[in-house]
Amino acid sequence: MSKHHPENERIKHRYRVYLQDARGQSEASIDKALSAIHAFETFTRHASFRKFHIEQARAFTRDLKARTNPATGKPYAKATLNGQLSDMRRFVAWLGGQPECRKRIAYGDADYFRLNEKDERIARATRQKRVPSVDEVERVIFAMPHGSDIEKRDRAVVAFSLLTCARVSAVASARLKHVDVTEALFHQDARDVKTKRSKTFTTWFFPVGDDIRLIVTDWIAHLTGALHFGPDDPLFPRTRLGHDENRHFVPIGLERENWATGQPIRAIIADAFRQEDLPPPSGQHVFRDTIAKLGEQRCPTPEAFKAWSQNMGHDQVLTTFTSYGQVSPERQAEIIRSIAKQDNATINRTGEPDPETVKWVFDHVGKAFGKKAND
Repeated sequence: MSKHHPENERIKHRYRVYLQDARGQSEASIDKALSAIHAFETFTRHASFRKFHIEQARAFTRDLKARTNPATGKPYAKATLNGQLSDMRRFVAWLGGQPECRKRIAYGDADYFRLNEKDERIARATRQKRVPSVDEVERVIFAMPHGSDIEKRDRAVVAFSLLTCARVSAVASARLKHVDVTEALFHQDARDVKTKRSKTFTTWFFPVGDDIRLIVTDWIAHLTGALHFGPDDPLFPRTRLGHDENRHFVPIGLERENWATGQPIRAIIADAFRQEDLPPPSGQHVFRDTIAKLGEQRCPTPEAFKAWSQNMGHDQVLTTFTSYGQVSPERQAEIIRSIAKQDNATINRTGEPDPETVKWVFDHVGKAFGKKAND
C-alpha cells in the first residue's frame, strides 16, 4: 500500500500555504495541523480526499478515542483528542471549498470530527496550576552560581524573564539594542524579537526588586565591557561547544549568536528550580502567571491594572484576567471566608441585592461585556 497519495500531497501543500499566508499561522501550528491530517490519511490508508465521506470522519473519531498513548499506556487526554479533531474540522471545512472537492463535501461534514459535549467540556476545562511566587523565583535566582560567563548568562536569563515576563522565544531572540537599562524597558520589536503574532510593544521592567534589576544591568555591562558586545549582538548569546580530552562536546564559552528557539531558556529555568527542589514553570509563559498575580496584589485601581496588562503585551485587560488571573484555591477560600464574616450590608431586608451595589458592579465590570446597569 502506498504511503502517500500524489493528489493529496498537492492539496496539503496548498493548505500549508493557506495557513501560512492567509491565516498567518506559525510553523508550529501548521506542523500540528498537518500531523492531524497525516493521522487521518493513515487511518484511511491514504484514500483520496476527493472520496471523503462522513463515515470516514465518524470511524476516525471513534478510533482516535480508543487509542492509547504508547508512552503511558493510558488513553490520550481529552484536550489532545480535541486538538486533533479541531484541526481536522478546519481542514475539511477548507477542503469543501476547493474545486476538486466542492461537489463531494457538504456544508457541515466537518462537524463529524468532534467529541461529544461532555468530553469537549472536559477538554476545555481550566485546571488550576501551581504558579511560583516572586519570592520563590528570587530564591532560585540568588541561589544560582555566577562565576563563569555561562553562569552569569544563565542567572541573568532567569532574572530578565521575571523582570519583563516576556515569553521565552522573545527572550531568546532579544538583542542588546532592545533593552534600555536607564529607562528600564524592553522594546519587543517584532522585526527582530520573536513575539506572539509578531506584535511590537514595549515592556517597562516590572517592580520585582532592585536586586533583580541589578543582575540584568550587571550582565549587560559585562557584555558591553569585558566581552565587547555591540547593539546588534544577542542579549543572551548561545553556548559555544568544544571538545574535551575525550573528544566529548562540552560548553567552552559564548557565541555572538542568538538561540534559535526558547527551549534552552526553558531548560535553564527548569534546572535552576530543580536545584532548589521547586517544581519548574512550563511552556512559553514561564513567569507570566507570576507577574499577573503580582499585578492583582499591587494595582490599586482599574487604570493601574490596565497599564499592567498592557505592559504584558495584552490589548484587552480581560485577556490578563481570563488567561493569567485565576485565583488560587487557597486565596479563593480566604476571600470567601472573609466575605462570610463581613456585615451583610449590601443585602436589603427583602433579601435582594442593593440597587446601588448592582449599578456599581455593572458600571465597573459589565462594560467589558457590553452591558449596562439598566439592561
